[in-house]
Amino acid sequence: MKDKLHQADRTSLLADIAEMYFLDGKNQNEIARKVGMTRSNVSRLLKEARQMGIVQIQINHPIQEINSLAREMVERFDMTDAHIIQVDHSSQLMSTLGRAAGRILMEHLAPGVVLGTAWGTAISATVDHLVITNRVPDIKVVQLLGALGSRIQGYDGHGIVRRLEELLDAEGIYMNAPFFVDDANTAELLLETSSIKETLNLAKQADIALLGVGSLDLSQCSFYLAGYVPKNEILEIQKTGAIGDVCGRFFNIHGEVTANEYQNQLIGIAIDDLTKIPIRIGVAGGNAKIDPIIGALRGKLVNILITDSVTALEVLKRTKNP
Repeated sequence: MKDKLHQADRTSLLADIAEMYFLDGKNQNEIARKVGMTRSNVSRLLKEARQMGIVQIQINHPIQEINSLAREMVERFDMTDAHIIQVDHSSQLMSTLGRAAGRILMEHLAPGVVLGTAWGTAISATVDHLVITNRVPDIKVVQLLGALGSRIQGYDGHGIVRRLEELLDAEGIYMNAPFFVDDANTAELLLETSSIKETLNLAKQADIALLGVGSLDLSQCSFYLAGYVPKNEILEIQKTGAIGDVCGRFFNIHGEVTANEYQNQLIGIAIDDLTKIPIRIGVAGGNAKIDPIIGALRGKLVNILITDSVTALEVLKRTKNP
């Protein structure tokens, strides 16, 4: 018990010293005089605070958009808009795209808007980087797709809606069902329940959809990584020509819906209803997302794309010839 108390006291001391240095702007000599230790001890404790994760430093480089690439993407795929972000370090890719997407999402929010959202790391990064300067009243946030499950709450559908509800002071409408069930009959029964029908009816009225673009690459596939769809079934889905998904709906490189047997086991908005949502913001980047982005744009599942310059250049290269 004494050891635990000693550790708690030390952690508190580290936090206090870090706060004085990083937030209050005191130099190490001032802190040393205040806490009664040498300057070298203060320096050592600041280093320890960073190593323990008490202090976490994030550098937000200015977001640079490449307008010429954006114009070419819009023309190539007949989109509403595109935002192509210069990213110099691959380790910063998702954070940088999230920052850009957070700003762009806020530009589209207006009083009374219904915002539909799926789930995934790109959407989670977008929510992480929302900057709320002025509250927009009467927003509803609706879940477009059933839940992944408790193992990955950070970017699960319920978690995304809950975080947006808190950040935007919005009303959250949840889809209380798994996104994928064992057979089509079970899916049909769930889709007929009053609570899910109510959520889907509101989803159809969404003004904006915030979407990721999923890959069927096993290293990137949320279905597989979440443990919902085993490897052998992912491989079967790939055999139908599927290369990606948006909101759980699989498509091939031409943007055509495929893997219909699996589509019938999903609990979420139908693809025809999804494409009727006026603003469909897709956030995705990286090598594994190149072909899925091409399919999503050809299928009109996304009409505003936020991606990085390396990915955009490769998308344009692969679609140069009809």
